[in-house]
Amino acid sequence: MKRRYLLAGVSMMLVSTGCMIGPKYSRPAAPMPVTKVFKEAEAAGFKPAQPDDGLPKGKWWEIYNDPALNALEAQVNISNQNVLAAEAQFRQARAAVQAARSALWPTVTAGLSFSETRTGGVFVGGGSTYQLYDLPLGGSWQPDLWRNLRRSVTASVASAQATAGDVENARLLYQSELAQDYYQIHGIDGKIALLQKTESSYTDYVTLTRNRYQAGVASPLDVDQAESQLYGVQSTLIDLGTQRAQFEHAIAVLTGKPPADVMIPPAVLATLPPAVPAGVPSELLERRPDIARAERTVAAANEQIGIALAAFYPTLTLSASGGFESTSLKQWFDLPSRFWSVGPALAETLFDAGRRKSIVAQQRAAYDASVANYRQTVLTAFQQVEDNLATLRILAQESGKVQQTIKAADSALTVSTIQYKAGTTNYLTVLTAQVTLLNAQVTAVDLETRRLVASVQLIQAIGGGWSTSQMPQAGELVGRK
Repeated sequence: MKRRYLLAGVSMMLVSTGCMIGPKYSRPAAPMPVTKVFKEAEAAGFKPAQPDDGLPKGKWWEIYNDPALNALEAQVNISNQNVLAAEAQFRQARAAVQAARSALWPTVTAGLSFSETRTGGVFVGGGSTYQLYDLPLGGSWQPDLWRNLRRSVTASVASAQATAGDVENARLLYQSELAQDYYQIHGIDGKIALLQKTESSYTDYVTLTRNRYQAGVASPLDVDQAESQLYGVQSTLIDLGTQRAQFEHAIAVLTGKPPADVMIPPAVLATLPPAVPAGVPSELLERRPDIARAERTVAAANEQIGIALAAFYPTLTLSASGGFESTSLKQWFDLPSRFWSVGPALAETLFDAGRRKSIVAQQRAAYDASVANYRQTVLTAFQQVEDNLATLRILAQESGKVQQTIKAADSALTVSTIQYKAGTTNYLTVLTAQVTLLNAQVTAVDLETRRLVASVQLIQAIGGGWSTSQMPQAGELVGRK
């Protein structure tokens, strides 16, 4: 009896004096710019976004005020297979949290068995037969002396949060890809409308040169040049149909539908990019799901170091078993049929040829790698924001110059056409003016498309209106409210 009390006392002492083994986690420092605003935003004269200037939560595309785009984007959340796969992986990671947490509790087992045994006697009727009824119950518990089990739960929570970041990052990626494809397909529609108008104009020029040739005031070269211009525009129109079809098919797959089931009605872009609230660099760490995912990966790697270090310390297992065993069914649950045993077990590895030390070194290296990946993710995020801010600023300036080019080229074409009809210049002058005007007009459509695409990419770069406050908290993942 004294030995029993002594063992129980030792066990309780070990449980009560358990301590945390391993490093305490703190978020690694991220490389931050010296300035408080993005360099390109400052160059463009943008003011830092105010707290109420953010993008619509979860529906950032509504900033474009396009009902057709809104309808397509709504399909990404519910039908995009890559997003659904990422969500399934998050559910898997969330279940892993519960599996890790179950190790904190005792394990209880029960069984039921019956056997019949014959002993002695070779001849018929010799020997004896008896039955054995067994109802064993058992339980074991490994106290979390060094908090390694709690570290496993914390690591699982951090991994699940990282997976939640993957879900949001995938959702943002495919939503922004759809918006970019949407604007590119309508950019193609703009080119098609422009070329159809140009085709009509060039047809008139072909008629003009043919009439002048028949009147004997123009050469066959004029006719050939006018016709080559017309045929070139017509071939380009045909080629644009291929590009448009491919973008339409891509949009269908992004919305989780077969390409045959989706048709995007033609529409010409008629809007400028809306103002995107870029915010300040320090906010970017809280607004990008990939940064949040990288930081949570660092937290999980930190816990793995503590788990590896805990292997250097002894483990305590408390176990108990009992039940009823009898050769008679009537006496199975009588007091004399009971049996039980209870006791702790303390184990320590004395020699493992450096295995535990190597595992600790592995986990420390994995932690260092995750910190480097986190910092690289932050740097990449800053680059993407600055790139797209610069793109929007420069393309806006270029658009102004292209409009001036279009105005001058249109005037040149008008004058050269008048001079050609008057016979004071050759058709090559008209041809040159036509090429200059068409190239400038195509460039204008391209610039409009690129500006809208860049604004979508900027929204993606700043996180699409997401924030770390939307990430599932530890209490939710472990089942606590």
